[in-house]
Parts: sequence; structure tokens; C-alpha cells
Amino acid sequence: MIQALLIDDDERLASLLTQYFTSYDIQLSACTHPMQGIKQIKQNHYDIIILDIMLPEFDGFETCKRIRHFSAIPIIMLTARGDVMDRVVGLEIGADDYLAKPFEPRELTARIHNILKRTQGSSHHQDILKFDDLEIDMSRREVQLGGHIIELSSMEYQLLQLLVKQPGKIFSRDEILNALKGIDVEIFSRSIDILISRLRQKLKPSQFIKTVRGQGYCFAGKSQ
Repeated sequence: MIQALLIDDDERLASLLTQYFTSYDIQLSACTHPMQGIKQIKQNHYDIIILDIMLPEFDGFETCKRIRHFSAIPIIMLTARGDVMDRVVGLEIGADDYLAKPFEPRELTARIHNILKRTQGSSHHQDILKFDDLEIDMSRREVQLGGHIIELSSMEYQLLQLLVKQPGKIFSRDEILNALKGIDVEIFSRSIDILISRLRQKLKPSQFIKTVRGQGYCFAGKSQ
């Protein structure tokens, strides 16, 4: 059964989703305050987080950033405004998907299953890939650079995994979008550029991701 945590001060929504999810093999826990949610994530196992932007204490963006300091767990953010800038900021700090309120529970359920299908699809690989000073443990979803663990969001990890599986292959933006299937490209067309930039920043000073002008991106690391 999928374990999900909802961080939202709307208790009515929590009650509605808890009942709805039981038919889709999802067990929902809920809390109304960010610090309470962060504490629960550290103490319990969850497969996915559903995080509202408008929260007491501090907002969902700050909550997402704090979660990303210690976890790459997939995060779906809920926004009442549906603002494009919310999506930009959320993607930059590590959110995996967005859903504007009000929404149909069926759509949220579909997004949860789609994200987990992507993030867990390679969980049975036991290989450790090494490129120069970069090491990727596919079974533990752990990335090390120069012996130090790099904190990646689940979307950043998926992008890196896509690129390293075929070093030297040029992936167009459309190919990357189709492979990740978690970004609303119609609303946010710069999503891949931001994701690439964020991943490059975390892999510095090494320059593993190469831009091929007019074509896309490729992984330029040397396999060991």
C-alpha cells in the first residue's frame, strides 16, 4: 500500500482524501502545520508528500526546501492560485508536480501513481555507476560526488539517471519531458532548462552535462 502524507491546514480536504484513497491502495496521513509534517517525514516512511503552498508558520515553498535538505521523497504541491510563477519557484526548489485547487481527487490519484511509477521503476537495479568522481548507486538512489553525498530531488535524480544510462546520447527537451512525464509543459515551457541548470549547479565543479546547441543535452562523463 502506498503511504502518503498530506500537509495542508484544510482538515476537510484531509478527511475527503483519506476516504477516497482507500479505494486506490493509498493510505493517507495528514497534518496541518509544516513543522509537524517535517517531523513526521523524519520519523516515518512515506512514498509521497502532498504539500499545500498556503500554510501557517511558513509556506509550502519553505517547507519543500526544508524537506529537500534531508530527503528526495516525491512532492506534489497544491496551489489555490494556479500561478505560473508558483510552478517556477516550486520546480526550482525541488517539487515534482503541481495541482491547482480545486481539483478532482481522481486526478491527484493518477498523478501519485504516475510519479511513483517513474521514481520506483528502477528501484530493483543493483548497479553502481561511476563516472570520473561521480558515483550513482541505483538501488539506493544515492549520488556521491568526490565522496560526498549530493542531495537531489526525485526529479533531478530521474533526469541524471536518464542521461547517465546513455552517455554521449543527445536528448532533446521533448525527449526529456516525455521520459519524466511530471512537468506541465504547456504551462511551463522552461521547465527542462531550469531542471538542467539546477542539476548542473549541484554537480559543480564537474561539468558532466553538455549543451548541444539547437539539439539538447547529453552526459559527458567518462565511465569507469
